[in-house]
Amino acid sequence: MPGNLQQATPNGVMPYALCTAFSESREYVQLQTQYHDGTTQRSQLAQTSRRTFSLSQRLTSALAIALKAFWDAQQGGASPFVFYNLIEGAYDPTGNSTQGRYTVRFQGSWSQTTGLARTDVPQLLLVEIA
Repeated sequence: MPGNLQQATPNGVMPYALCTAFSESREYVQLQTQYHDGTTQRSQLAQTSRRTFSLSQRLTSALAIALKAFWDAQQGGASPFVFYNLIEGAYDPTGNSTQGRYTVRFQGSWSQTTGLARTDVPQLLLVEIA
């Protein structure tokens, strides 16, 4: 029923050092059908784009441990949290500042590859939910 959805309540704020490790991408979700004569029919599923944030750098061991601890605290994506996109605004550890603030959750499972002094977590994304 329309109007029954409640806003997701964030549970915590991602630490500053981890916010700097993510970069933003956007996508417009749409249905697309291609017919045998080469024509396509497209319909947009949402009015605005959906933001996702992915790791843009390899992590030091300290940052990898901090990310894993934060991921565990958020129950591996079951609990939403506040993420600050530092390109749009300043970081606020309390989560009160609205500029650059997004309510997100983790998407993907934890899988890491550790090399010489750096760690990759390739399957982990932050997905905007509100």
